[in-house]
Order: sequence, then structure tokens, then C-alpha cells
Amino acid sequence: MKISVVSPIYEAENIVDILCKRIIEEVDKITPEFEIILVEDGSQDQSWKAIVRNCKLDKRVKGIRLSRNFGQHYAVTAGVNKADGDFIVLMDCDLQDDPTNIVKLYLEFVNGNEIIFTNRIKRKHSILKTILSKFYNLIFNILSDRKYDVDAGSLIGFGKKAQQAFNNFPDRDRLYIQLLKWVGFQSITIPVTHHPRYEGKSTYKFYQSFILAVQGLTSHSTKMLKFNIWIGFFLALISFMMGIVVIYRYFVDNLALGSTSIIVAIFFSTGIILVSVGIVGLYVGKTLEQSKHRALYIIQEEIN
Repeated sequence: MKISVVSPIYEAENIVDILCKRIIEEVDKITPEFEIILVEDGSQDQSWKAIVRNCKLDKRVKGIRLSRNFGQHYAVTAGVNKADGDFIVLMDCDLQDDPTNIVKLYLEFVNGNEIIFTNRIKRKHSILKTILSKFYNLIFNILSDRKYDVDAGSLIGFGKKAQQAFNNFPDRDRLYIQLLKWVGFQSITIPVTHHPRYEGKSTYKFYQSFILAVQGLTSHSTKMLKFNIWIGFFLALISFMMGIVVIYRYFVDNLALGSTSIIVAIFFSTGIILVSVGIVGLYVGKTLEQSKHRALYIIQEEIN
């Protein structure tokens, strides 16, 4: 059985050597028939040179260089598209997920599970990122048709059936963990230890994480649109009841109608309208992007 290990590489020139070394050590325990696909995602450092160096040392290491930075999930898609193993493993390059877990994933696959997800034990993130992740988890579970596990790991293993289903997805939003959860098949989730980053800090900026969060909320559910209806109905009901109170007090208590209350009401209703229009705009924008049928990624160079 051939194994493919796919890892997106971004700003990781000092990690590539140890990453390849550790993956080779672990996968070699299973089978000599394997490939390591490193997808360089438009890094500004010398990551590609490090990939080339490792490709020359071992032909089982394969390099894909994208023409620019398309993003982690598109880099993963490029690697999965090119993988020809019977069992495919996805893992980040920062070594927070230990390559020794590849054996565990493989054993679960041999036991009949098509997709093996991981759950990170004691995530090694900052307090702020942990709090924001849990808050996003709460919002996602409210606004989405599917449940999101904040401790879900990016280390995943799956077989040919799942790969074919993944490759057939026309979606431009390539949040691969959610896509693999959507395809079905027999799956299992195993716990893994989450380690500190091997070197440096996460290259994900806050706005990039925010964009991914919005993609996750709008890609798998239309609940945000439905909530607009309920919010509009609730505000209309409240406004109607307040109107009755104002009319009653105007005739009975000689209430003087002030401009302040009118201005506040206008600003409040305008804000709700703009938020609603913005949410609708998100879905319309996603439809526009999908209709363009542009390539998900562009390969500049390949090795091995």
C-alpha cells in the first residue's frame, strides 16, 4: 500500500529539513512505498530552496510551487489532487502534530475507517486565540447546519474514495476539514497530543482567520439569511407595540414627540438593514466567485 503525505509549506525554510526527516522515519516503518508532497504556497523566504534540496536527496519527496500565495486550504487541495497513494495524510508543516501519529492513522484505516480525524489534546495556543476559538465554536454551532469541533486537528488521514469525493468538489471555499466531514464514509476521531510550534509564530493574521471564519459560516449553511427574517419580524413587532404605546400616551398623557427618539430609531433600523444587506451580499458574492470558474490554484513549478 502506497502512502502520500501532503503538507502545505509557507514561510518555513528552517522546518522543511526536519519535517521531511521525521516523516520519512515514521512512514518508513509502515512501507517503503510512499511520497511526501510539499506544496510551497508563495513564501517570501527560502522555503522553495529547502524543498528542492530535500527533493534531490530523496526522490520520494516531491515539490509543488504555486505561482503566488493562494492560502493553506488551496495548497492542500493542490497536494491532494496530485497524490497517488492508497492512503493520504494531511498535516501542517509546523510540527505541532507529531509525525509519529501517522502510524495511528494508518492502523485505523486498515481497520476499515475511510477517514480518520484527530482531536487535539491541550491545544498549544495563546489564551486570546483559545478564547476566540471557543467563541467561534459557539457561533458556528448556532449558525451552521453542522457542528464544529474547536479542537479538531489538521492532521487527517483518508483513502481513495474520500480523495475522489474531495477532488470532485467544485466549491471555491476549500475548508478541507469541513469538506471531509461532509462527504460521509465511515470515519473515526482519535486524540493526539498537540505540541508547541517547532519554530517561529503562526503566519495567520487576525484578518485571515476572520475571513476563514466567515467562509466557514457561509459555506455550509443559510441560517444567517434565515436569522435575518426572524430579526426583521421581531423588530417589526417591537416597533408596532411601541407605536401603540406612543399613540396612547400622545392622546392620554399629552406626550411630546421628540426628535431624539426618532433619530435613535432611524439609526437603529438603518443599522439592522445594513447588516442584513451585508449578509445577503456575502452570499451573492460567493455565488459570483463560484460562477467565474477560475482555477483554485496555479502551479509554477514541480519537482519529482
